[in-house]
This record gives sequence, structure tokens and C-alpha cells, in this order.
Amino acid sequence: MKIAVTGTHRAGKTTLAEKLQASLNGYFYQQEPYFELEEKGYIFSETPGFDDFYAQLTYSVKQLLVKEPNIIFDRCPLDFLAYIQAVSGPEAAQQLYPEIQYAMESIDLLVFVPVENPDLISCSEHDFPELREGVNELLHAWVTDLDMAVIQVTGTVAEREDQVIRGILNAK
Repeated sequence: MKIAVTGTHRAGKTTLAEKLQASLNGYFYQQEPYFELEEKGYIFSETPGFDDFYAQLTYSVKQLLVKEPNIIFDRCPLDFLAYIQAVSGPEAAQQLYPEIQYAMESIDLLVFVPVENPDLISCSEHDFPELREGVNELLHAWVTDLDMAVIQVTGTVAEREDQVIRGILNAK
């Protein structure tokens, strides 16, 4: 089963994805494109923009197309499409949607980790809080319109993990 954990930055995606990988026997953890691109020498801008998010989007599409049957993705192309819309407008995102549609169809379960109210994770000015909120709002609107298995998780890491495990059982 391909599971993608989606959400804005500083929402708890990586913590949840790593916890799931430790709990689910036989699952491989795929770290988010940012870190893999950085390891390959990609230099990100100090203030993220279209080029940075597009590089991550195309890399994320490639990640999803692997043949590994049991994998947990920390982020998916939908995340980067939301970032692109937040920094470049809806026209840019609309033009790129066909590029991600096929890859998104390979996901068996999409796990949406929203920013909670009250916010469980602090977000300093250095972490671009307006961008974070804008992407969170876009993803929240988009995931409800997707024609795929989507669960939204809330609460502690343990509660989120339990919600995903139940979602996996229901998806099978």
C-alpha cells in the first residue's frame, strides 16, 4: 500500500510518517523531496519560491512512481502544488495539475495532517507562518474534493498513528 502524508510545514507530518514506518512491518519510509534534493546538491533559496517548489514537485512525482508496494511518503505532489499556488497564484497550479494527476492516482491512502487549533507546533517568523497557513487552507479545501481514500488526522502523535492504522484497515 502506498501511503502519502500531506500537509503544510510544521504540522507534524515527518514525525507521524516516521512513527508509522516504525509501527508497520515491511513498510519503507520515503523522506520528503527537500532533503533528498539537498543531499544531491540542489541549493534552495533562502525565501522559497516557484523554482524550489517545482523542483520538489517533479521529484515527488518520480518518488511516487516507484514500484515499491509498501511505502510511506513524507509529502506528495499535492503539497508542492499548494505551495506553488500560494507563492505564484492559481494559474500556475492549474497548469501543473495534469503533471501530478497520474502520480497522485498511485496513492492508496492520503493522510492529511492539518494545522490544529490551538496550534500544536510553534511556527516562528523564520518558518514563514503566512505561507504555512495559506498552504494549510489550500490543502484542506483540496483533500475534500479528491476522488481517493483520504483521512484527516488530529491529536497527539499516538492518536494520529491510531487514526491512520484504522484507515489502513478500512482501505483494505
